[in-house]
Amino acid sequence: MNASAPSLARRCDAVAPFFVLELIKEAGQLERSGRSIVHLSVGEPDFTAPEPVVRAAQAAVESGRSRYTPALGITALREAISRFYRDRFGLSVEPDRVVITAGASGALVLLLSALLDPEDEVLLPDPCYPCNRHIASAVGARFRLITCGPAERFQLSAAAVEPAWSAHTRGVLIGSPSNPTGTTIQWDALAQLCDRVLARGGFVLVDEIYQGLTYDHAPATALSLDPRVAVINSFSKYFGMTGWRLGWIVAPPEWVAALERLSQNLYLCASAIAQHAALACFEADSLEVFEQRREQFRQRRNFLLPALRQLGFGVPVVPDGAFYVYADISTLTRADGDRFEGSSQFARRLLHEAGVCLVPGKDFGRFDAERYVRLSYATSMEKLQEAIRRIGAYLGR
Repeated sequence: MNASAPSLARRCDAVAPFFVLELIKEAGQLERSGRSIVHLSVGEPDFTAPEPVVRAAQAAVESGRSRYTPALGITALREAISRFYRDRFGLSVEPDRVVITAGASGALVLLLSALLDPEDEVLLPDPCYPCNRHIASAVGARFRLITCGPAERFQLSAAAVEPAWSAHTRGVLIGSPSNPTGTTIQWDALAQLCDRVLARGGFVLVDEIYQGLTYDHAPATALSLDPRVAVINSFSKYFGMTGWRLGWIVAPPEWVAALERLSQNLYLCASAIAQHAALACFEADSLEVFEQRREQFRQRRNFLLPALRQLGFGVPVVPDGAFYVYADISTLTRADGDRFEGSSQFARRLLHEAGVCLVPGKDFGRFDAERYVRLSYATSMEKLQEAIRRIGAYLGR
């Protein structure tokens, strides 16, 4: 008897593929066939964990510190993060509010699971990091994308939230600096947004995973505004530990017990080795390395912006953080003078014909998705220069 396989849950249909990963698969196939590909696609620093962190990980392995940790994380790391907020921002953040997670993605799963019931809704800027909306769908909730164009720095505003708020709305989730745009939300706008949402009894979640990577002003945290705001952070970007899968939440005290129960059941705890290694991130030698790397990212951005504009790309908002440029290709033409049909076609043709991999806007939302591409400058200056040379040759510039 041939029986069909059991059907999957309907929520799977609501989770779209991560298109950047599909494009990277294509790039990998081209590389295996012998093609040279310059990657401006993945949001992963070319810098890895610095030597003090590597040594700390080795010491943890050798001393057997690889057993389960408490679900909220080891006390020493929660205390180190608390001191980090005190030393860098002058904030008093109790270690009890710090929840160590399996990456920032794990933090989002915990928070949205804790805050959203089926049919509840979270408001997101359009464009935004795609996993934010897909995680909401995966926990059975809904999301609403709110158009945020260049005039709003691609960031959500209090004025945009007010008419979008419905009986199903529970809160907002934003990123600052943002993926894909590299823009931060201006401080006054963030304060107004928090005031408006909190006054409605809603939650405010701020993804600060790129917090340490700002270039035109000092890093800031939404925790300075109100203790009811929750922030998400990670050891992946500023700290260069992408594959270690380690992040954290600073949550209102009332949420911590629920987050602990969820983490106990969803993944028990974050990696023990990664937690012990991450303690070394806050040593003076490591922090000096991270700041040197931040300056290199700034230099890469300062090269890429004018180079793209000279080739005809539009960059309507200067990215002041992360390592992305969200560029407008609507006026670009091929060497033969023809226009591109949109960013999806442009990205695929650029990959296959020029050997440069970047990301079309459709990964990040609906607003002008075929108008924009995301370029990552989380790679060396030499590769950025080669990418610009190839793009220029392809466009006939």
